[in-house]
Amino acid sequence: MSETFLVLTVIGDDRPGLVGELSAAIAAHQGNWLESSMSHLSGKFAGIVKVAVPVAQAGALQAALGSLAALKVTAESSAEKSVPAGRRLKLALVGHDRIGIVREVSQVLAKHAVNVEKLETHTASAPMSAETLFHAQAELFAGADLDARVLKAELERLSDDLMVDITLDETI
Repeated sequence: MSETFLVLTVIGDDRPGLVGELSAAIAAHQGNWLESSMSHLSGKFAGIVKVAVPVAQAGALQAALGSLAALKVTAESSAEKSVPAGRRLKLALVGHDRIGIVREVSQVLAKHAVNVEKLETHTASAPMSAETLFHAQAELFAGADLDARVLKAELERLSDDLMVDITLDETI
């Protein structure tokens, strides 16, 4: 049986049962829930889901997902790709919250052809001053030819300009 992969983006007003409705529609069309990341953000339920589904069921599944009343679901076809050779990196950032932090860091990463595979951010009050701190954790992928020293140096310069602490470590 030939299968295809769908990447779903999902958003709706948060309430109990949304994941159940989504998973029921997927299972009813012989879809296999493979990976997901979901969150509650400002009263909304937001997520991304990777599903494997028989080719013959893909259209019907997309139609069923489109008819879910409580969720707006967008489906994109995706091919399984082999993982290219490269390096995995982890970036952590913390500093006073201000406009443009993500933009400036992502521009440096893009300049070095570093792909952001996962990004999680949040703000929180600083323990002693109650000032708002911005926190970010990113999982990155770069080509095997990345000059990590040059990237780290550029991030350190940016860290000084932004007044944030940035760490970059290679992972396995």
